Amino acid sequence: MKKGKFPPGWDEKRVRKVLEHYETQTEDEAVAEDEAAFEEVTDTVMKVPKDLVPAVRELIAKKAS
Repeated sequence: MKKGKFPPGWDEKRVRKVLEHYETQTEDEAVAEDEAAFEEVTDTVMKVPKDLVPAVRELIAKKAS
């Protein structure tokens, strides 16, 4: 990623910290992190047809604002 092209709230330091986290974790730690994400009771994971993704994103953005 080029300097100055980070998403809002992100900078090179934050990106490097995230990269370090994922590059140094063990396979067991990665699996545990993935499993924990699916235990979150306020979110869900679902399969959505690609042509509906823009509409779903729009609904999420409206709810978030």
